[in-house]
Amino acid sequence: MKLKGIFSDLTKGFLLENPVLVLALGLCPTLAVTSSAINGLGMGVAATFVLVMSNSIISLIKPLVPARIRIPIFILVIATFVTIVKLVMAAYTPALSKSLGIFIPLIVVNCIILGRAEAFASKHGILRSAADGIGMGLGFTATLVLLGAFREILGNGTIFGANIMGASFQPALMMILPPGAFISLALMVAGSRWILEKTSKGGGSR
Repeated sequence: MKLKGIFSDLTKGFLLENPVLVLALGLCPTLAVTSSAINGLGMGVAATFVLVMSNSIISLIKPLVPARIRIPIFILVIATFVTIVKLVMAAYTPALSKSLGIFIPLIVVNCIILGRAEAFASKHGILRSAADGIGMGLGFTATLVLLGAFREILGNGTIFGANIMGASFQPALMMILPPGAFISLALMVAGSRWILEKTSKGGGSR
């Protein structure tokens, strides 16, 4: 039963409770940084690291945290890991760090991170909390990479910087601009809702 719960925590973030497509959390960085697949991957990996580590630590310290000051303490824990991510990215991937800019420090106030800390990690053990962080983080990363790849291919003719559409391709520049972000995200949300409805109906018909 425990393994089943951990497996559910690991997988729910991909579609059933996808933080972007279903829960509509973290939309600001989702729209802002996904002009390319590499930006989406970088932001997703950074957020996943912060999610897993903050969930784990918060799960461990929750018995020691007074209820009245739990949110400031949670934010302090999250900010610690965001600082680590920011410094590591600046040292080893400076170009990506510069491209993502202010959105790396803003992970501190990302609704996904604080939401999982408050709604899940503060109520469950370390294994389930870590699994929840991994699942939500991977779901967030997959969404950002798919969104970034879609926009990059149509708007620039490339994927992860490699030209795949040929010299004759005429890019739709709008797709790597803010309107393209809203259009692409709307299409992904609609697609995910359609899949969820079909899955739900299929399960009910059995």
